[in-house]
Order: sequence, then C-alpha cells, then structure tokens
Amino acid sequence: MENRGNKDRMNRLRLSGLMALILLALAAATPALGSEQHPTLLELEGEIMCPTCHTTLDQSNSLEAKRIEAFISARIRTGDTKSEIKAKLVAQFGTAILAAPPRKGFDLLIWWLPIAGIVAGGLLLGVSVWRWSRGHAEPTDVAAASLDPELERRLDEELARL
Repeated sequence: MENRGNKDRMNRLRLSGLMALILLALAAATPALGSEQHPTLLELEGEIMCPTCHTTLDQSNSLEAKRIEAFISARIRTGDTKSEIKAKLVAQFGTAILAAPPRKGFDLLIWWLPIAGIVAGGLLLGVSVWRWSRGHAEPTDVAAASLDPELERRLDEELARL
C-alpha cells in the first residue's frame, strides 16, 4: 500500500514540474510577443547598425545614429511594430542597416555556413582520427619476443654482476 502512495506522490511531483515548466515557457513567450507589437528604442538600438561607423546604435554617437534613433522613436510613438520599423529602415538604407542579416533567401547562408563548417570540420577530424588509429600496426609484446641465446646468456651475466 505504501508503494502505491510513493508512486502517486512521484506522479504528482512530475505533473507539478511539468506544469511549472509550461508556465515558465508561456511567461517567457509573452514578452517576446509584446516586444514585436510594442518595441522600445533600447531594444532596437542593439539590432540596428549605424551606417557611418558600422557599430550598433547603442554604441554609436554619430549624427547619423542620433537621426536614426529619432526616426525610431517617432515610429514607436505612431504605433509601428518592430518589423515595420525595420522594414522602413531597410527600404531607406538596405539590409546593411540590420545588425543580424535576415533569415530568409540568400542571407540564410550567412546563418548556416558557419554551422555547416563546424560540422564538416568535426566530421573530417573524426574520420582522420579513426583512420589514423586503424592504420597503425598493433604493438608487439616485448616480453614475448625471444632473444638470441648468446645475447640472453650475456645479459644474464651482466645482471648477475649487479
């Protein structure tokens, strides 16, 4: 009877943990959704590049960066979403204005090529190590190798003197 009680307790504990995990995931997803609908200047400053000094707006003090920040603030006040603001900036300056390239079309290669390079390098290294380890002959057992009888007699004499 006690065993069944322990199982019930464990099941309740697992269910509570699962529920807590789901609530945590929902809590984390809600600000991301709100961020798209109600972006802040602070948030966008790290995602937009200054065309003059080629750093993000939060690191730049150039006049162009200040002008772009003013544009973003005005668009936020009018109720534009993050995507709309970025689209207007891209239309004006091109995709170089974005700190991270878009994840679609040809620009998707910029995201996948480093990952593919790391995976290919790991595979190449693994295959090389496997071939290297297979290519060497097994070491011979030194104790099993027989000596010339004359050499063995002389070795025994030398060891006896010590």
